[in-house]
Amino acid sequence: MAKNLQVLGIESSCDETGVALVEVRGSDLPVLLADALYSQIAMHQAYGGVVPELASRDHIRRVLPLTEEVLAASGRSLADIDVVAFTRGPGLAGALLVGAGVACALGAALGKPVLGVHHLEGHLLSPFLSADPPEFPFVALLVSGGHTQLMRVDGVGRYQLLGETIDDAAGEAFDKSAKLLGLGYPGGPALSSLAEQGDATAFKLPRPLLHSGNLDFSFSGLKTAVMVQAKKLAAAQDCAVEALPARVLADLAASTQAAIVEVLVKKSLTALTQTGLNRLVVAGGVGANRKLREQLNAECAKRRVRVHYPELHLCTDNGAMIAMAAAMRLQSGQQTANEVYAFDVKPRWPLDLI
Repeated sequence: MAKNLQVLGIESSCDETGVALVEVRGSDLPVLLADALYSQIAMHQAYGGVVPELASRDHIRRVLPLTEEVLAASGRSLADIDVVAFTRGPGLAGALLVGAGVACALGAALGKPVLGVHHLEGHLLSPFLSADPPEFPFVALLVSGGHTQLMRVDGVGRYQLLGETIDDAAGEAFDKSAKLLGLGYPGGPALSSLAEQGDATAFKLPRPLLHSGNLDFSFSGLKTAVMVQAKKLAAAQDCAVEALPARVLADLAASTQAAIVEVLVKKSLTALTQTGLNRLVVAGGVGANRKLREQLNAECAKRRVRVHYPELHLCTDNGAMIAMAAAMRLQSGQQTANEVYAFDVKPRWPLDLI
């Protein structure tokens, strides 16, 4: 009987350090044994956003203790690791170099092969870690940080880009709108939380490219509309935007969220219609948004379309998705790990060119 393959995954593309161990058991879906994550949110809050140099330095401090934590939780040792996977891109160059450097050094020290993984492929395949994993083929809505894309996915490594953002991504629209309203970092969750208390129909905001006839996205115009509306309200009350009444801010947050969600939902449904597929995968940080999930679930139920999401704690960047993507690429024969320890990173790396 062939030995089960132990794949260690390291994620360090932005402001979260993640490490995980996944086990490949023959042709069965790989199994997550343990994962650990450290978020740098508290460190970056004082600056209102991610400071790349600080992020890189913190990854250096966290990655090895997290690796030790994962090994202890899984009951494995360094000697049990068969492959060391890491995020090769896209992401912050300095942050990526930390994960790549540690992974390749660890691989060299253990005499084990290494494998660079595409960050967005990690998100794309993260629903396979859930209790309700999808089946190929499916349409994928990737809404992660600076990326908003619709993909047709026919298998591991078989991706067709259907549409993508031409300027700001959905996550950036959440974050930038939150900043305009005087909310804290990270802006997206803060805006979504405030929106729960507001009226989504209070302000009429644009739905960019909603009727464009294609599957591309654009959210920069929405961000501008939010800014104009916020300044108009503040001028009328002779106060700063952040000093507006709580109810007004909540209404504007809810209206902003509604505009973003409507575009994402309708474009996803159009992609399903155009491809003729009846399965949708939603992945990335914005995929944790409650309103987005509610509306997608409702609309897809009407059309008898299955919707799959990662577990909530795996929506943001994490090591489990990197280990899983590496395991599935190895399992499918799409890629082989090797014992070449010279490395590079790809801060910009289109998923459809993987």
